Amino acid sequence: MFKIVFCLHRLEALSHQDFLDYWYGKHAPLVRQHAETTGLIKYVQSHGLAHPVDELLNRGRKGPAAYDGVAELYYRSAEALLLTIKDRSAHAAGIALLEDEKRFIDLSRSPLFVCEERAIIPRAD
Repeated sequence: MFKIVFCLHRLEALSHQDFLDYWYGKHAPLVRQHAETTGLIKYVQSHGLAHPVDELLNRGRKGPAAYDGVAELYYRSAEALLLTIKDRSAHAAGIALLEDEKRFIDLSRSPLFVCEERAIIPRAD
């Protein structure tokens, strides 16, 4: 399985809760609508809690501010995703999703990357 992780910072004009409400209430249904066309087989949103524990954890590590959320997008394989990217209807769906992301995500501060998941606990083997 192939996975893209998208670490999200909200637009400054939005409160944390407004960001989460839009992401879950408006964007998620759009992702679901385009899932088959884009080859997406699983989509997970991890919503940041904006909890005081964030500050305690980051202070000890001297890390940057926490993300507002993290999205995980799963595909059957890298090859399947590459084939989908070349498909015209998938490209149109991708444009629609990107245009919607611009309404609530600060894309300039929200990295995404491809990765391979390796379960440690519980062990996958």
